[in-house]
Amino acid sequence: MTRRRKAVVLLSGGLDSTTTLYHALKNGYKCSALIFDYGQRHKRELRSAVAVAKGVSVAYHVIRIKLPWKGSSLLDRKTKIPQNRKLTGIPSTYVPARNMIFLSFALSYAEAIGAKAIFIGANAVDFSGYPDCRPAFYRAFQRAAERGTRAKKIRIVTPLLRLTKKEIVALGRRLGAPLEKTWSCYAGGRQPCGVCDSCRLRARGFML
Repeated sequence: MTRRRKAVVLLSGGLDSTTTLYHALKNGYKCSALIFDYGQRHKRELRSAVAVAKGVSVAYHVIRIKLPWKGSSLLDRKTKIPQNRKLTGIPSTYVPARNMIFLSFALSYAEAIGAKAIFIGANAVDFSGYPDCRPAFYRAFQRAAERGTRAKKIRIVTPLLRLTKKEIVALGRRLGAPLEKTWSCYAGGRQPCGVCDSCRLRARGFML
């Protein structure tokens, strides 16, 4: 029997990360998921991430970390989440170096278990303008991973990086991903607010 390649998938419970997990599975990887509880106000996404992982019997770890310096409206409830803004510039929902932090955990995990790839659902087309979602960041992190680990050949895979939200939704549907289980809203309420960046970008994906 051929041994399946191992991969670590960063799973937030959102549309993009769920589609990315199903993409990795479709491509024959044995996946392990990392789910981060980093003090975000939208903790509802954690339940979605766990439900998605359990739905395909993927092993997962919920990693709890603290960022007490905050620096983001996702972490500081005294700061208002932007609503209906022009999707230009870097918004207050940007969490300083979040993807670098997450990828560093994933890189450690991947090296420890012998995984050959790390999948992250970053997107640089329909996105809020976060600097750690841009192609140049992932090229730089790949070089750092090669120089800073014993394994050296762990690939950082960003299958959604240059897709629109409509293309991501179409891909998720083709892969059979449970998009109805995903959560995108930043506001932290029981129902999606519909006006934060993430809700509006999600809506683009499902527009006819």
